[in-house]
Amino acid sequence: MPEPSTEVRAFDPKPFLRTLTEEPGVYRMIGADDRVLYVGKAKNLKRRVSSYFQKTVSSPRIAMMVAQVLRVDITATRSEAEALILENNLIKSLAPRYNILFRDDKTYPYIELSADEFPRLAYHRGAFSKGARYFGPFPNAWAVRESIHLLQKTFQLRTCENTVFANRSRPCLLHQIKRCTAPCVGLIEPAAYAADVKLATRFLDGQASEVIDDLTNRMQAAAERLAFEEAAACRDQVRVLQAVLHKQFVDSRKDEDVDVLAAIEADSLTCVNIAMVRGGRHLGDRPQFPSGAAVSDAMDSLLAFVEQHYSQHPIPARILVNLPPEAVKETLAEITERPPGVVSPRFEAEKAWMEMAEKNAHLAIQARARDTGRIEQRLEALRSALDLDEAPQRIECFDISHTMGEATVASCVVCEAGAMKRAEYRRYNITGITGGDDFAAMRQALERRYGKIAAGEGVCPDLILIDGGKGQVSAARAILAEVGLEAVAMVGVAKGEGRKAGLETLIFPDGREGLALGGESAALHLIVEIRDEAHRFAITGHRARRGKARVGSKLEDIPGVGPSRRRNLLAAFGGLDGVREATVEDLCRVEGVSRKLAEQIHAALR
Repeated sequence: MPEPSTEVRAFDPKPFLRTLTEEPGVYRMIGADDRVLYVGKAKNLKRRVSSYFQKTVSSPRIAMMVAQVLRVDITATRSEAEALILENNLIKSLAPRYNILFRDDKTYPYIELSADEFPRLAYHRGAFSKGARYFGPFPNAWAVRESIHLLQKTFQLRTCENTVFANRSRPCLLHQIKRCTAPCVGLIEPAAYAADVKLATRFLDGQASEVIDDLTNRMQAAAERLAFEEAAACRDQVRVLQAVLHKQFVDSRKDEDVDVLAAIEADSLTCVNIAMVRGGRHLGDRPQFPSGAAVSDAMDSLLAFVEQHYSQHPIPARILVNLPPEAVKETLAEITERPPGVVSPRFEAEKAWMEMAEKNAHLAIQARARDTGRIEQRLEALRSALDLDEAPQRIECFDISHTMGEATVASCVVCEAGAMKRAEYRRYNITGITGGDDFAAMRQALERRYGKIAAGEGVCPDLILIDGGKGQVSAARAILAEVGLEAVAMVGVAKGEGRKAGLETLIFPDGREGLALGGESAALHLIVEIRDEAHRFAITGHRARRGKARVGSKLEDIPGVGPSRRRNLLAAFGGLDGVREATVEDLCRVEGVSRKLAEQIHAALR
């Protein structure tokens, strides 16, 4: 009997495409061993999947992928939104080889106008709240804060938190310097504040010229009524807006919204830089680097960025690109029913924007290449100095902070591939030990941290740094042995004579003689940076805990302030600092607080 053939049959797309639905959905390109090569979404599955099997393929990356396809699986959805969610979930779970991903460490920032009676102007990042209005996205936090500063100077909208707004009894400093009209204490009528909000909204919508025209008309009307103070206020607003519009380095002199996309390849890296122009004003740019693809050239990266970015963020009226725009238009047609104009730069201002975007993309590539080489060099120096088998990719560092044993806090910071991972930092409030016993504090922190890791929760580090000498290192070694992680490399960092930088000594848990690398050592520079970050994180947590304990204790010590009144005070003023800063009149407004008690509280917290 002949043996069954093990030859893999090539995929014939024609019969598959004939029966493919035109509904929206998600498709998965499947290769050998049922490995998922690519996951994509489509507004029209038949049209999108068919484009991969044309005689002329759009790029070498696509050609390489299609040559490995053995079948295509599809999942039809009820809407494009469902397809987007399913695509994101599948990419996260399957990690397909040929998907190009743009993973940013944070979302783009926005300006928020809250839905309150007197809307609040605020910096916003994250999920949107129902009822509020959002303007953006902006390329960076600086652009948002600069815009908020301008809006404060011009329209004087409030920026304070609602807890502060609700408990003001007199205008704050921002009102005195003419940055807020003080709606908190009724110094502006709701209708007048709403008019200012409307003007600010129009300005943020890119109608700067119309806003200036309206303010000019209001100024002239006020002058005719002999309302000279109102006319002067309008004049000042017009001057501020005109000054901002005129000082732009590159300005189209049109109230237009444009995104400038520059995709650049250099030094074996690809960067897509997005520059944002809103209301004719250049707000800055943000370079982004793709990951997750086997082969990724500038065009592939640009198309992947367009699809991912504009699936989640508003699409401007026009998009400028430095590569042929036809493929970008096709990609946008899959995302929106009304795609924007996609063109190459034609006019002087557009060419200037693109030149800036390309230059910044090149600079970002140079910086990344330089940083990558520097990081690898430092990690290799650390491996060599500590005689490790491999360069440590994940380093965790611990520090203890307290004041004479009070409010002890331990910190754990994480450095991964040479970069600090702030989202993985942790603090531990230390309790149940003798005040000032750093060894016991270190034991407790490590037990809480690595007890979970030994149980399978979390990622085990390649190297543990302990800020301290032999005592702390011995305590750490004992805990690691208890939880079965004694094989993890560990070293203590003892401060040098006079606590001078560069004189630190490395302490080993196996009793080896301490090692002084010297101030010129790249390995010591990395260790000290991580140690200093652990110290900063620990002392910040300690100060917050100490301040809370001290103020809380003072409140508890005041006769007549029990748990209920203390809770009311903290809620009314948004925390302990707010209670300390409150006046006697402010305190009297809190439920259950008489004037006599308010005076006692005020005096006790001075």
